[in-house]
Amino acid sequence: MKIALVGYGKMGKLIEQLAPQYDCEVALKLDEFNNADGAGMTPRNFAGLDAAIEFSTPEAAVANIESLAALGVNTVVGTTGWFDDMERARKAVRTQGNALVWSANFSIGVNVFQRAVAEAAKLLKDEPEYEAWAWESHHSAKKDAPSGTLIKLVDAMREAGYARNIDQAASRAGKHPGTHEIGFDSAADTITFRHTARSREGFARGALKAAQWIVGKKGFYEFREVLFGAQRAD
Repeated sequence: MKIALVGYGKMGKLIEQLAPQYDCEVALKLDEFNNADGAGMTPRNFAGLDAAIEFSTPEAAVANIESLAALGVNTVVGTTGWFDDMERARKAVRTQGNALVWSANFSIGVNVFQRAVAEAAKLLKDEPEYEAWAWESHHSAKKDAPSGTLIKLVDAMREAGYARNIDQAASRAGKHPGTHEIGFDSAADTITFRHTARSREGFARGALKAAQWIVGKKGFYEFREVLFGAQRAD
């Protein structure tokens, strides 16, 4: 299959490197130089492409999603920090009748981690002696804090019924690709869940897996539906 990369920073370059392992050819690369103000979003550029993978910036993501939807291109969005505009993106995809997969984190391990955290929150929701915290650490260049992943983890705990306070914190320093930690503490004991990324490779592989999956589909999906079964398309 032929894919486009919208955003060609560190993630885009890694996706290009790994693409042949997923029988994908990167046929188009757009960045701030050839896609200023959406100049690269043309029918000619996207003719014959099967999907796009978008890893740009929070400021550009929604405009890119709208342009790709208008072109009829099914899209995987790995950018974070734009989720306040989720309904705008959803409307664009629904209107054009194509498909999009988004996630706060395309690591398969993180998505399994989220399910484990949600199950723990469900089991502890009626145990008031257990208080909770949520913490994450990333490299100093990461633009959003707390991370989209930490927000999703806390949301998953809430959805599982854990209604008490969840103390949240974020750190930005150095070159670390990312650690997320969820803990439950009581006078008797502590339960800690931690996921540590060794590199960006897991994010790139997840995005390529989603790009393979999205071909021929319609709807608005989260990556967890790719991994664990698509129950519905918004």
